[in-house]
Amino acid sequence: MAKFELKLPKMGESVAEATITNWLKNVGDTIAMDEAVLEIATDKVDSEVPSEVSGVLVEQLFGKDDVVQVGQTIAIIETEGGSVEAPKTAEVVAPIVAEVQKTIETAKEIVVPADFSGSDKFFSPLVKNIAKEEDVSVAELESISGSGKDGRVTKEDILKFVESRKSSPKTVTPSASSLAQSSGEVPKVTISQPSTQAVPVSVNGGDEIVEMDRMRKLISGYMVASVQTSAHVQSFIEVDVTNIVKWRDRVKNAFEKREGEKLTFTPIFMEAVAKALKDFPGMNISVDGDYIIKKKNINLGMAAALPSGNLIVPVIKNADQLNLVGMAKAVNDLGNRAKTGKLKPDDTQGGTYTVTNVGTFGSVFGTPIINQPQVGILALGAIRKVPAVIETPEGDFIGIRQKMFLSHSYDHRVVDGALGGSFVKRVAEYLEAFEVNREY
Repeated sequence: MAKFELKLPKMGESVAEATITNWLKNVGDTIAMDEAVLEIATDKVDSEVPSEVSGVLVEQLFGKDDVVQVGQTIAIIETEGGSVEAPKTAEVVAPIVAEVQKTIETAKEIVVPADFSGSDKFFSPLVKNIAKEEDVSVAELESISGSGKDGRVTKEDILKFVESRKSSPKTVTPSASSLAQSSGEVPKVTISQPSTQAVPVSVNGGDEIVEMDRMRKLISGYMVASVQTSAHVQSFIEVDVTNIVKWRDRVKNAFEKREGEKLTFTPIFMEAVAKALKDFPGMNISVDGDYIIKKKNINLGMAAALPSGNLIVPVIKNADQLNLVGMAKAVNDLGNRAKTGKLKPDDTQGGTYTVTNVGTFGSVFGTPIINQPQVGILALGAIRKVPAVIETPEGDFIGIRQKMFLSHSYDHRVVDGALGGSFVKRVAEYLEAFEVNREY
């Protein structure tokens, strides 16, 4: 008999930890190769961890809701023969005990990590615990210059920040009335931040109380954090997509037969957005404090509704390098895997701009919330037949055209109306210039 260490696999460049949500196998159960042993959750997606060997599960090193780092051993599987040496119990447990001891030195008890999902930066559970105990906000935590690997914030970094904050002199602001009486000058008005305390909700006997699931809690946190972070402003433009509708009707059957993929409108729109981002790289950026990060790659997020009613945003990497066939394959692949829960954590990482199709549900246009740390998101409205004025050399006349609205939300901290409006107008120009006789 030999024993195999099942480790938490690498799940993408920016994913360093995961939470165990459910053990699918119990101690003593027989496991086949590639069979799922447990379910885990990152801050983006849920997934399963399969076994790399066949054998019997003899030990679970973590329990449900425990946070595990990538590369840590999470279970021991006993195999038939093989050359894998059985790990000594002390060797497996020692790192865990050491980590617990470090935590105890910092806190009197183990604290559930605070929710810092509004940040795009990675913070260890220990740092999050300290931040929660010391009432350090997400903005303050992000402002700390980390001394760890790749600039990560360490325990020492956040403790130094907390100490310096405590030792900083507090500024006492006299009241407006006392200023006016003593100096006769017009006082400066200080606008206080709105209270974040939740408004009490009345509940009667007929109401049903249902707790949000884990993903809905994350989405809730992301949306509130985005509104508090970015100064949202919108631009709207109506687009004539008659040529696109005619072209798709003409080629969709041949396209599916030749490529093995259904042709929807989404890849056509995504292609136009990718082109516009190349024309206006000022929309393909992120904000980090007082700095603007210009993104090298164009990675398009594609908001997708899940059967549960929740939302997820898989990302098409290097979208500007794909032709229409490649874009269609990417859209269909990510959309199908999103619906079946087969997305990998890396599939939702690295987006630089997001597109959401509100027209799928019949909405004419919408005002979407920016997917942080991006600075823009485009909502695609429903395509409708409408009467329109058509200009010709012989004069104007009324005709039936296929039209839709594009709704562009952007971050007014770094994107002004000229850029935000010009970008969405360029997307519209690409769509209206679509050739009905185009080959795919």
